[in-house]
Amino acid sequence: MYKWFLGVGFLVLTGKVKYGIIGFVIGSIVDFMSRGKKTKASNSGSSTGYEYYRQRATQYDFPTMLMALSAVVMKADGTVKRVELDYVKSFFTAQFGNQFTREHLQVLKHFLDNSQIPITDICNDIRNRISVDGRIQMVHYLFQVAKADGHVDDRELKIIEQLANKLGIPAMEFESVKNMFYRSADSDYKILGIEASASDEDVKRAYRKMAIAFHPDKVAQMGEEYQKGAKEKFQQIQDAYENIKRKRGIK
Repeated sequence: MYKWFLGVGFLVLTGKVKYGIIGFVIGSIVDFMSRGKKTKASNSGSSTGYEYYRQRATQYDFPTMLMALSAVVMKADGTVKRVELDYVKSFFTAQFGNQFTREHLQVLKHFLDNSQIPITDICNDIRNRISVDGRIQMVHYLFQVAKADGHVDDRELKIIEQLANKLGIPAMEFESVKNMFYRSADSDYKILGIEASASDEDVKRAYRKMAIAFHPDKVAQMGEEYQKGAKEKFQQIQDAYENIKRKRGIK
């Protein structure tokens, strides 16, 4: 717009083509700068999506990853409960200490306020950065968030299962974690990744396999609270094994 306005204006005022060209060039520069400002504003508005996450999820920024996933689970049943928020805050305070700031809470608020969280893109990013052991522990954490109010809602279970699939969590490992929070008659068996019809030897083998796979040392490089969750999961595996042994009379 400005290029034509200034170009024609300079030409009319001076009567010289060269000044008309100068006005056209100046107007083109003004138009370009105006478009840049609009684009910047547009990008700021679109930062509610994956771009917002990407800008904050630096190479070592686990809080951003967990905040994004936390928000998805907290919104799953249609109500963000205070007890869930308190659990997330206490977890992050214990996990990250002084590195956990009000800025991270603003990140959580951003995702909670956002009607559409780019789950697939975020999960793909996490898969590229975090080992499968760390991702399984993330799912364990998400169940803890869901059960902060004492109950894992069916909608929360469904969304956690979707996240687990997108995070590339093997089905057996997901079932194991799920049954630590979403109990059924054969949960002890599912925690060990086997069926209730398994033989005593199969039970022993399954326990040894799970004990090795989910030993807390697997996530020793992560924070204290993260390791605490790993230890809780490991203890639940041991408890499931002891329950089965007691029911079957296995020595």
